[in-house]
This record gives sequence, C-alpha cells and structure tokens, in this order.
Amino acid sequence: MPEASRESAVTRTSVVHPSLGGVQGKRKGAGALEEAVSLARAIDLEVRDARVVPVKRPRAGTFLGKGQVEKLKCQVASSSIDLVFVDTALSPVQQRNLEQQLHAKVIDRTGLILDIFGARAATREGVLQVEMAALTYQRSRLVRSWTHLERQRGGLGFVGGPGESQLEIDRRLIGQRIARLRRELDGVVAMRGQHRNARRKAPWPTVALVGYTNAGKSTLFNRLTGAGVYADDRLFATLDPTMRAIELGSGARAILSDTVGFVSDLPETLIAAFRATLEEVTEASLIVHVRNVHHPEHELQAADVMTVLENLGIDDFDAAERMVTVYNKLDLLDDDSASRLRAIVERQENAVLISARTGEGLDNLVDLMTCRLAGRQRLVELSVPVKDGAAMGFLYRHAKIVERIDGDQDIRLKVRIEASDLGRFHKRFSRQGTLCQQ
Repeated sequence: MPEASRESAVTRTSVVHPSLGGVQGKRKGAGALEEAVSLARAIDLEVRDARVVPVKRPRAGTFLGKGQVEKLKCQVASSSIDLVFVDTALSPVQQRNLEQQLHAKVIDRTGLILDIFGARAATREGVLQVEMAALTYQRSRLVRSWTHLERQRGGLGFVGGPGESQLEIDRRLIGQRIARLRRELDGVVAMRGQHRNARRKAPWPTVALVGYTNAGKSTLFNRLTGAGVYADDRLFATLDPTMRAIELGSGARAILSDTVGFVSDLPETLIAAFRATLEEVTEASLIVHVRNVHHPEHELQAADVMTVLENLGIDDFDAAERMVTVYNKLDLLDDDSASRLRAIVERQENAVLISARTGEGLDNLVDLMTCRLAGRQRLVELSVPVKDGAAMGFLYRHAKIVERIDGDQDIRLKVRIEASDLGRFHKRFSRQGTLCQQ
C-alpha cells in the first residue's frame, strides 16, 4: 500500500484524559490515560498524542480550561490531528465549542464506547441494542449526523473518517427510529425470555462470567468449554453473549455464559439497552467475577463491576450468596507478587487464583464451582395436588423440573431447587410433603 494511501486511511487521534478531583478522579492519571488509549486503539484509531489534563473546575463552554484548549489546539495543528478523544462525558455545547476551537472532530467517552460497541455487535439483538443506545445519544445532541463510513473497521460513525457521507437526522426522525427499534428489540427480548424459561426446565444450573473488560473472561470461557469464542488482548473484544455446556465434578454439568465486559463510567444508555442481555447474570445460579490481577488498578475495576451489578439489582448480600472471585492472569505476575496474592486468596473462602491462558488453577476453579452449585441446589421429589396451580407455578418459576408424573389426584415432580427456594415452598405450601430428598 503506498505511503500516502496508508496515511489517508488512518484517523490521527489525540487522547485527552481530564484529571478531576473527588469521585471522578478516583483513578490515577497514568492508569486512566492508559485505559483511554486502549479504548481509542480498540476502534483502530492511530494515537499520535496522549496526555492527562488537570481540570480544577469544568468550564461550562468547553469543559477544559482556556489555556489547556490553546495548548491542545497547537498540538492538533502540529501533529495534523483528525480526532480529539476527550475521556469524559461532554455536553453537546462543550463538544461543539471544542470542535470549533480545535478545528478537529471531538468525541467524548460515551460516543467512543458506542462506536466500539457498534463495531463489535454481531447478533441481531446486539445490533439493535447498540443502535438504540446510539440514537438515544444522538437525540441528546439535538441534530447530529448518522453516518455510514466507507471504512474497513465497523462502528457507528461518531469517530468519522475518510469517505464519510452524512445525512442530517432531526429529533422527530430519531424518535421514530427508536420506536421501531424498541418494537423489534421487544420481540428479541421475548424470545430470549422463552429460551431462559426453557433453560430453567433443564436440570442444569447456569453460571455467568462477569468482569471488567479485558479481564480474560472469553479466554477462560474457551478454556472451560472448548469453544472458539473470539478473545483478544483489547477492550470489548466480546460483546454478544455466548452460552455453552461445561462438565463439572462428579459428572455434573452447567450452562456457562460469557457476557460483555464492564468499564468505568459505562454510559447509562448502554446499561439500559443491554439490560435484557445482562439479565442472564441476574438469573444465574452462580456468578463468576473474573479479575485481571496484573492490572495495577484491579481493585477499582472490581468496584466498578460491583456498581454495575448493583444497578442490575444484585446487592451485596445476593453477591455474597452466589458469587465466586477468580483472580486471573497469574502468569503475568512476578514471583513475589504471585506469592503475596496466593497468601491473600488462600484466606478467602470463595476465591481462586488462575491463569486462563496457561490453564494453571483451572481444576481448583472447577472444584469451587462444583462445590458452590452443589451447596445451593438440592434434588428433591415433591407431590403437588392437581388443583394447586399456585404451587405448580412456584416450582416452574423457581426450580428446574427434572421429571414429572401426572396422577389422578397428585402430580409427582422431581426437581432441582435451591435450598432457600425449597424453604419458601414449604413455608407457603406446607400441605405438600417432600416424598424423597436426595
């Protein structure tokens, strides 16, 4: 490829991470800037310049201070920057003013993450979810351009690039498109709900992998299932959820689900759009929290994951009841760090230290999952009167029906049910006795 053509095919990008105090500045500048650069490279942007910009108080018009804008303007001009990625949430006015002053396209954190998701979505549901989130973001910017780029990478067009053609979409048209997408997505969500109900009837528990993006979930998923799910050392390598059966100890089986990675300051529009997909996590019998222990800020990353789970309705008590922690990427630690972490993990009841890449520690993880699932679920036989629809409904909602024998007066069921749900069943329907409990 000729050098001139190669140059014209890339988007020269400047990455700016505003360093603020308080909650917004909880991450150290270097770690936050590294993540911002990784986000830019995840959409194949060419990062020419990356800097942390101290901001005492965000300015209403440009977010950045006047002096910082002038310095950035010089850098944009001297490096022929096409795009400036400001790693925070910008208002429409701030974005527009920065573009006018810098003479370059400006994108904020929400817009870039949406563009990454647009490039990664592969299933019909994923495409619908991302487009609806993107249009909601567009509508907040009043009239922006919905673009279709002549480019090798995917995305939604917020980043822009060579060969771009733009069509102005006003608020009314965006609202109509969102309504159509919501109707289509409702149908897909209903189908997912039917699949979830079908899995409840199977005698297998479900296990959901969660974690910060690039924690190694897909690599672990492939290790445990032998699947060929795409895994790469970059942010948001996996977007669409995947499910496979896995073998546990003593011949037991489970359904393992790989989910989209979380990230700090995940746009609310994306959380809302992907709520149906993330319900796989809320419905799981066991949640496996995968952490990248090689990352210097993995504690903060773990806190971000717990925040998202809390937004999904999984509180601290629920997490303690059905979560195990997997400290991943052991192979990247030096001997001293690995020894210190081993000592910490050994004191934790529901945690293991592994390397999904090399396979070290996976047997311990499988044993832990087997133990936790066996402790939570019991195989029992129950007798329910034919006319007691409420009791039958409870069992079909909260248990996995292994076997059903219909009699004239009673229905005999063999079910796999969690101990807490079995207690609730007996409390509400005490006239039904347990015939056999294994």
